[in-house]
Amino acid sequence: MNMLAAVLYGPEDVRLVEVAVPRPEPGEVRIQVRAATTCGTDVKVWRRGGHPNMIRPPAVFGHEFAGVIDALGSGVQGWAVGDPVVAANSAPCGTCFFCERSLFSQCEDLLYMNGGYAQYAIVPSRIVQRNLLRVPASLPLEHAALVEPLACVVHGIRDCDIQPGEEVVIIGDGPIGLFFTCLAVHKSAMVTVIGMNGERLKTAERLGAARLLKGRADDPHVQSEARSCAHDGRGFDLVVECVGTPETWAAAVTLARKRGRVNLFGGCAAGTEVSIPTRRIHYDELTILGTYHHDPSCVREALQLLSEGVVPAEEFITGRAPLTKLPEVIRGLANGLGTIKLAIMPVER
Repeated sequence: MNMLAAVLYGPEDVRLVEVAVPRPEPGEVRIQVRAATTCGTDVKVWRRGGHPNMIRPPAVFGHEFAGVIDALGSGVQGWAVGDPVVAANSAPCGTCFFCERSLFSQCEDLLYMNGGYAQYAIVPSRIVQRNLLRVPASLPLEHAALVEPLACVVHGIRDCDIQPGEEVVIIGDGPIGLFFTCLAVHKSAMVTVIGMNGERLKTAERLGAARLLKGRADDPHVQSEARSCAHDGRGFDLVVECVGTPETWAAAVTLARKRGRVNLFGGCAAGTEVSIPTRRIHYDELTILGTYHHDPSCVREALQLLSEGVVPAEEFITGRAPLTKLPEVIRGLANGLGTIKLAIMPVER
């Protein structure tokens, strides 16, 4: 039996092809994919033609998805055909230097999974054991597909340690910036969002952002206007960078107050560097940190936040498209398509 799948072959080369429906090996499960959501990381991987850790072409593309269990490999316990599930796109080994210290995102043998842009996907045994979750009946599966990116933001929010009433600025109005906005507001912070897209900024406002600034964070005029909003021009308690360029990393550092915190969350391209004034770090006593990926506890919290409606999934999924349209969807996202996330529907419902 064959299925339709989006296969990445190289830089800007993703094709829809018929491939054999995979069979689950011992410990694995097969999911009939009901929805997969688009992601900025997918666009980066599409442009570069792969990722050294996550996907090496040719390979089935996509890592944010949810569906129902279609088949079980031998030895799988606690799951049944027909169970609605969402799988994180990775699982730590649990035994390396970093896992022993509960630093799971830095696992030295972190196992990644792709394959969501297809009618069926195999979940590896380790992910079945550590990061396969049952979706509550009240949560639509296309909403559950948001668990993975939201889990990354949950990790970032934990690192930020937001206190009620703090002045927080989010740089970036993409999905990650909007997730941060939602969770920072949930922490009772006063949130300012800097972004370029008017419709996305309106979404930020609906999510509870107190102030919206349209423009580039590395524009000195935008920086001046932003700083004037917080603590009488002293700057923000917390700055979260969600764009991922050296220019916006440098801009983020300018927006923090003395003894403020800066989370450089957006991943920059390999080989890039950023220059930061030493005065800001030493004399102004800034805390600068980075957050990468997620861990199993973040994945579970993300599912809970979606299930309880703390994160309104309908604000993030702004459209749907069939799997047959994926190549043009990816090209559109790469060219600045203003949607937040699209749900890619691999099967008829």
